[in-house]
Amino acid sequence: MKIYREVFSPIEENTFVITGDDTSCIIIDCGCYGKREEKRLEDLLDFLKLEPVLLLNTHCHLDHVFGNGFMFSRYGLSARCHPGEAYNLSSAPEHARMFGLNMDTPPEPGLCLCDGEIIEAAGLSLEVIAVPGHSPGGVAFLIRNEGVLFTGDALFAGSIGRSDLPGGHHKTLIKSITERLFTLPEETVVYPGHGPETTIGHELNTNSFFK
Repeated sequence: MKIYREVFSPIEENTFVITGDDTSCIIIDCGCYGKREEKRLEDLLDFLKLEPVLLLNTHCHLDHVFGNGFMFSRYGLSARCHPGEAYNLSSAPEHARMFGLNMDTPPEPGLCLCDGEIIEAAGLSLEVIAVPGHSPGGVAFLIRNEGVLFTGDALFAGSIGRSDLPGGHHKTLIKSITERLFTLPEETVVYPGHGPETTIGHELNTNSFFK
């Protein structure tokens, strides 16, 4: 398995390109903002000779869906997300304006994601884990045989996602992380939606939100 990370937009969101077969790839949380960043992602995919076959959203806050329109127009991919993210997806342009940014209304999503679903693509097998709290329909993606977890904005290195946005709930987020993520093997590598990677064990033992 290979993982490539690009940091996009003024909000510095992590977009992940992952592949298990070196010919096709999955894009997780395409956050490229504007033509220059779209070109940067396109050039990366061309350089790696990877064809995107699936677009996934851990959740649909504006910074994680900036690039959904580009992925649809350039590669014909509709993002898959949890149905609980419908409000965040539709309100993304309004929220962008609050940050002084502009974006078109994202395309309609593709098939919904379901907790426990197994997704097979690009030579990889991803398990969908519901982690509401930062947002109502937040999910993480676990590649169990590789010991890799993509957590979106639920769990960060040394922190957790904010819960003061519409649909957020602090106690729900703490429960999601404790019961759904901290039960994974401690050596599981965590790739969050912002900032550097960490491990489940490191966060379980040092993250101040759980002391």
